[in-house]
Amino acid sequence: MSKHVTHWIGGKPFDAAGADQRRADIADPATGAVAGTVDLAGPAEVDAAVAAARAAFPAWRDTSLSGRASVLFRFRELVAAGSGELARIISAEHGKVVSDAAGEVARGLEVVEFACGIPHLLKGAFSENVSSRVDAYSIPQPLGVVAAITPFNFPAMVPMWMFPVAIACGNTVVLKPSEKDPSAAVRLAELWAQAGLPDGVFNVVHGDRAAVDALLEHRDVKAVSFVGSTPVARSIYATAAARGKRVQALGGAKNHMLVLPDADLDAAADAAVSAGFGSAGERCMAISAVVATEPIADELLERIRERVARLRVGPGDDERSEMGPLVTREHRDRVAGYLESGVREGATLAIDGRTHPVLGGGADGFWLGPSLLDHVTPQMSCYTDEIFGPVLSMLRVPDLDAGLELINANPYGNGTAVFTGDGAAARRFQNEVEVGMVGINVPIPVPMAYYSFGGWKDSLFGDSHMHGTEGVHFYTRTKAVTARWRAAAGGPSAATAAAGRSGVNLGFPTSG
Repeated sequence: MSKHVTHWIGGKPFDAAGADQRRADIADPATGAVAGTVDLAGPAEVDAAVAAARAAFPAWRDTSLSGRASVLFRFRELVAAGSGELARIISAEHGKVVSDAAGEVARGLEVVEFACGIPHLLKGAFSENVSSRVDAYSIPQPLGVVAAITPFNFPAMVPMWMFPVAIACGNTVVLKPSEKDPSAAVRLAELWAQAGLPDGVFNVVHGDRAAVDALLEHRDVKAVSFVGSTPVARSIYATAAARGKRVQALGGAKNHMLVLPDADLDAAADAAVSAGFGSAGERCMAISAVVATEPIADELLERIRERVARLRVGPGDDERSEMGPLVTREHRDRVAGYLESGVREGATLAIDGRTHPVLGGGADGFWLGPSLLDHVTPQMSCYTDEIFGPVLSMLRVPDLDAGLELINANPYGNGTAVFTGDGAAARRFQNEVEVGMVGINVPIPVPMAYYSFGGWKDSLFGDSHMHGTEGVHFYTRTKAVTARWRAAAGGPSAATAAAGRSGVNLGFPTSG
């Protein structure tokens, strides 16, 4: 039976009766068939969601820190108990294998667990006697209604990078997930309601650019968090910042893995395959460029080729599958096009994923197996573009110096890795590479939740990374208070005593 997904506003599914509601199809990536439909929000639905969030904000802002933490703890338990169901929902709409989807939910839960410590995270500062009988202190306070705009590749984890911290800090949230795989967001909203989150604190609107534009232009939205491509991130940052909103917009990536001659080549080949082809390469932290030093490049390629030949590609719900289809037919065709353009531009197609066997699913599924283009140069489109699919580009360099120069010349700066047994080389790499997240013998260096996630250069627009302490700072603003109390009832204050004959002191205030 075909499913229908609608918005979640004010603690319940949105009633679109009488509305001129636009809809989009939801596809099953393994078969290519239409599995359901999703409502697409316009300004009216966005207005309703923002109004619900705005109405819920005063009470939620004034809820005690322990009260907020209690709701977060209950939400954490419900998500953990329902992680298998969430993984199947994600797999059915995105296409990734269920085990990979379960890992996504687990990493999102780490941010929920971090946010459960909000009573400690929101402690302000206090200074006694900054002047005579004057105390000063700072108070972190929530912003109000905040928007989260998230991509298709992690329909649970990326929203959970944002909304647990935002809600824990006392804000209310309007989430706009990808319309390609919308069901996970609604299931998370249902779990929030079961956890006792007040109506309107967490809302979900589905949609395309019309919904995004309405959120960016809405006067009651105080901050915007975004993950997606660099062109869209740049546009969202410019649009929202011009309207006085706080913005964190994470863009695209071209993540390099530099393999030095002394590296463990089996570990490096394992890493290249898992980081390049996991989730069909549809990860902003996927390794897409293997930078191999010349002495070991051919051997590394052969080890990658051996592993790829054993990879099982098939439907996400087939326990035998290790890699599923891509999310849409259009995206699959775009990614496959880089194999042809790479060869035209001079690369060697060392592994052609178009011929990789598929375990099952429909012939019309959005299939493309693991692929590798060798002898890639920085001028080729397969290198300059973010492919966002199961295509590795191998570039060859003579040494560490050339590898660093290549990586630092790239406009993206999201994630990178070096594989080596030389501690001095690794230390130099981490010090000199111009990238926000670095792995040393670790291929996908996604930080733990108590650190913050985000890149440099064209991979980030705005000053704040996501989750961790930077996430707390992003979703709060600090109020500084300076207070003086009269020494005794009826007695003259220090200010009056210092005022002189007129009773008024016009001097600039100083400590003392």
